[in-house]
Amino acid sequence: MSNTTSTEARRKRHHQKAGQRRKKAQSKRSTLTSVELFAGFGEPGKPAPKK
Repeated sequence: MSNTTSTEARRKRHHQKAGQRRKKAQSKRSTLTSVELFAGFGEPGKPAPKK
């Protein structure tokens, strides 16, 4: 395999892997769900729990 061929293959693989890594990082959940966010407020329609 020539140097050019191996370089092009490495570059193509690097670009594909970079995209995969970006999508993987993007897919990680970064925000809480509304259920988790408002869990401390108690049941809807009822008074909030005392601390």
